[in-house]
Amino acid sequence: MFSTTRPLFGQTAIVTGASRGIGRSIAVALGRAGAHVVVNYLSSRDAANEVVRTILNLGSKAVAVQADVTRQDEVNRLVVAATALGQPQILVNNAGIAEARLLLETSLEDWERMLNSNLTAPFLCTKAVLPYMLRTGYGRIINISSIWGISGGSYEVAYSASKGGIIAFTKALAKEVGPSGITVNAVAPGAIETDMLQSLSKEEVMQLQARTPVGRLGHPDDVANAVLFLASPRTSYITGQIISPNGGLEA
Repeated sequence: MFSTTRPLFGQTAIVTGASRGIGRSIAVALGRAGAHVVVNYLSSRDAANEVVRTILNLGSKAVAVQADVTRQDEVNRLVVAATALGQPQILVNNAGIAEARLLLETSLEDWERMLNSNLTAPFLCTKAVLPYMLRTGYGRIINISSIWGISGGSYEVAYSASKGGIIAFTKALAKEVGPSGITVNAVAPGAIETDMLQSLSKEEVMQLQARTPVGRLGHPDDVANAVLFLASPRTSYITGQIISPNGGLEA
């Protein structure tokens, strides 16, 4: 039964890279909306367990599951663990990395690491979860891209390419699984106050803020609110779309 206060009551969600930053905010927002949440993490066990405690205190179920989502065997283990909470109905592909460097300074190893983290991982997680959604005829797949995946970012060719790939992945898969009651959308944040901005100088951060019409950098909750909207049962007619919470920053 749909509830305006807990619209995801009883659904099971998997959020990759959910121990901190944007992933943490997404996991907590889904838990607050009533979903049971699988908090995936790679190495930050204590932080992931803290997210679980926060969700439990909100009255929803949650479990932390360690898994490297660039590895197929570990992704399969993650999804099997998720079924202890219920059939996965929501997947948020959030885990990823960011690096800023010139293309000529980008090694093949750098390039492959970026694509594995930001593009191959969502492919593996989606492929593992999709059979459950197809069986039930319902699902919400939400991929976290970036404004630089839309416009390209200077000194971030590998990152931009990986996030642009996620956008194409989203649009193509939406067409493939739309007839099965599954929506696929992406959220492409602008400049968000997370660890990923630590590679920028104070002056660069101030420039980003000055270029943002609302006059501030984004908060992880700004991204989580967009994800929560797309995860709703009431957004069944929205698929293949890219929502960019960016404060008006031009893509």
